[in-house]
Amino acid sequence: MNRILLAVLAAVLMALQSGCTYYGAPAMAPASFDRSFDAAAGAMRDEGVAVSVQDRASGSIAGNFGNTVIRASVLRQADGSVRVQFDSSDSRDPGLLGRISSRYDQRMGR
Repeated sequence: MNRILLAVLAAVLMALQSGCTYYGAPAMAPASFDRSFDAAAGAMRDEGVAVSVQDRASGSIAGNFGNTVIRASVLRQADGSVRVQFDSSDSRDPGLLGRISSRYDQRMGR
């Protein structure tokens, strides 16, 4: 009796398993401009940049890290995606822009 029950259970499980299809993670939707803008400004602050300009209309963020000016540009692309770029006035701390970019990615959940 136990063998028959186990065989039936195994057959049912195999039938159920064959009906499951995995297509992978859903495609990520493009990030919103506002979320990207806020994440860029927050990432700059996270790394010690004193943000003094936040112009959402133009997508510009700027601030100082000591005597170094740090800028972020948040731009809407034609395809609906958002492009974020960080720039600096000099390279006394060559890793700073990389750290800001990493913080931005963290804030965006990447």
